[in-house]
Amino acid sequence: MTVVIVGAAMGGLRTAEALRKSGYGGALVMMGDETHLPYNRPPLSKDVLSTTVSHEAVAFPVRAEVADVSWMLGSAVTSVDLSAHTVTTQLGVSQSWSALVIATGLRPRRLDLPPLAGRHAVRSLDDAIALRAELRPGARVVVAGSGFLGCELAATATKLGCTVTVVTPSEEPMVRPLGRQLAGELRRRLEIEGVEFVTSTSLDGLVGVDSLTHVIVSGGREIRADVLVEAIGSDCNTEWLAGSGIDLSDGVLADNALRVVSTEGEVHQDVFVVGDVARFPNPMFDHVPRRIEHWSIPTDTGKRAGAVLAAHLRNDGSSADVVATEFAPMPSFWSHQFDVALQAYGLPGLADDTHILEGDLQGKVAIGYFRAGVMVGVVGVGLKAALLPYRQQIAAGA
Repeated sequence: MTVVIVGAAMGGLRTAEALRKSGYGGALVMMGDETHLPYNRPPLSKDVLSTTVSHEAVAFPVRAEVADVSWMLGSAVTSVDLSAHTVTTQLGVSQSWSALVIATGLRPRRLDLPPLAGRHAVRSLDDAIALRAELRPGARVVVAGSGFLGCELAATATKLGCTVTVVTPSEEPMVRPLGRQLAGELRRRLEIEGVEFVTSTSLDGLVGVDSLTHVIVSGGREIRADVLVEAIGSDCNTEWLAGSGIDLSDGVLADNALRVVSTEGEVHQDVFVVGDVARFPNPMFDHVPRRIEHWSIPTDTGKRAGAVLAAHLRNDGSSADVVATEFAPMPSFWSHQFDVALQAYGLPGLADDTHILEGDLQGKVAIGYFRAGVMVGVVGVGLKAALLPYRQQIAAGA
């Protein structure tokens, strides 16, 4: 009996740990396209990028319970055969499985522009290493995109002595998850630190022969740039699942037990999905399946999938009880931008109304996000412990 986990990042690692803790003692194989053992990705745009970028700085400890995992790294899985219970890598290596866990996550979406030197995106450790080498004092950096990643990268590059311009089609940075009020305030704070914003604008072209010299934005304006960092969103790594019959309409559809669902609505008992590629219902909010790209989700889904899968493989009648246990993880995320420490719980993006719960918008503040009068999210700036009662309120609101 062999469990194969495709995707050797945090979600896959947490699944392997949960399988062992839940009593599964069979073979475990983790397959990934990177050559690195699992590591923590969020710091790549923050503290790690501003210092020396290395695997040691972000690597997860390999706990005793997964010391016997077989690692197949450095070669992406390119196809799956659900009937034959096999996956195949780009090198043509076939691996059989008794149960499969999909943990292939996301990759950065890229602009359809010429491949000049100076273009970067940050998702992997190697991405961060390559970008860090170009963030020299005096470098002119353009960040395309003003979500959390774009703003974090802008803050980090500014602290390293770069001149930074953020180009975004949005009217305010981070406006979709935070709303106009808080987004406008955070923009003000970033501008005080020296970040320039060019809003409601698209990035339409590049200038340069081999290396980037300028970017071209809406209306033909040219902005000098030595470095372009693209932070315009992500795409799901699901191409290897094409033709499998799995619902891939937005990531990988799953039920509340994280068992994969086909386009015909069939639940696969031996195929699971974890991490930010998983689209599953969370009854804390409603029963609509959603992908959630917050840092807590790989751990939460890994623990859930590992427990359910281990019960299924035991075949002792316990699986139904484990599946029936409601899975309602609390989404959470955080962001550091200069001296702004932002912490959030829930899904603020679902809200139709917001209220300041405590504090002052230009200082430390907690903002509640409500849908039909029920709190679905809370965001705090400079407040951490004060958010815990609101976190409980979100969970109770279900």
